[in-house]
Amino acid sequence: MMSKAIEKYLNQLRQELLGCDAATVQDALSDAEIHLSSALENARAVQPETAEALLLQAIIDKYGSPDEVASAYREIEARVTPTLARPTYSDPKPFSARFLEVTYDPRAWGSMLYLLLSMATGMIYFTWAITGFYLSVGLAVLIIGIPFFGFFLLSVRGIALVEGRIVEALLGVRMPRRPIFDNRNLGLWERFKVLIRERTTWTSLVYMLLMMPLGIIYFTILIVGAALALSGIARPILQYVFDRPFAEIQGLNFYISDGFMPLVVIAGFVILILMMHLAKLLGRLHGSMAKSMLVRKHSI
Repeated sequence: MMSKAIEKYLNQLRQELLGCDAATVQDALSDAEIHLSSALENARAVQPETAEALLLQAIIDKYGSPDEVASAYREIEARVTPTLARPTYSDPKPFSARFLEVTYDPRAWGSMLYLLLSMATGMIYFTWAITGFYLSVGLAVLIIGIPFFGFFLLSVRGIALVEGRIVEALLGVRMPRRPIFDNRNLGLWERFKVLIRERTTWTSLVYMLLMMPLGIIYFTILIVGAALALSGIARPILQYVFDRPFAEIQGLNFYISDGFMPLVVIAGFVILILMMHLAKLLGRLHGSMAKSMLVRKHSI
């Protein structure tokens, strides 16, 4: 069980971190709780006759006071941002340059990769969410019903943490790197009730259910867009090398005239660039949704 002194320290640290990113607060509290608890346990084993307050004070002196730790996390947060995070400054480049630079923008490629993967991850999340929920309902009349339901909700938290790491890596949105902090001073039943009352538990479950339809939509948009773009870009090869018509209607083959062929190719490149801009926008919107649904607003 957590020491009352550690709990007090964590509450002070939370107050010092007011105004910080919610993901930073979650990470700071989890790091502090794990370090202080493990260090205190080791100190008790070595010096069992020493008062807990003296042991903890020595540990805090080494680890840092709440304001010192909060200051360190603020400095780290300012210096270390996700690799694909959006720049905080406005881009002075003209529209034409910004329109074309998406082709080598890592944020656009990261968004496209995430959107393509989201159909597979969405199906996994959806399947486990539905299976776990209905198994929990079915087992509710048995003695293992409540333990299984608790395990299911904990698994939802674990999936939310994994999904957050994927979102941060590919979409550049700061997400928690540590599990949600819980007051370990509570018993199993109290912790189960906290898990039930926790907003993030249920928003994470809803997120898992939404991921499958969203993943299908994202995947369809990218595949259709890529097919249209590549069909235009490759039209000269398809028509002049492989003699493939542009369209075939009631046995009649229709070909693009030589004069319009450059326009078709240009249209293919424009569609490709527009699709990458759309993927970048969808990635930004999805990252905002993940941030609001997977990150706890108040960590204690």
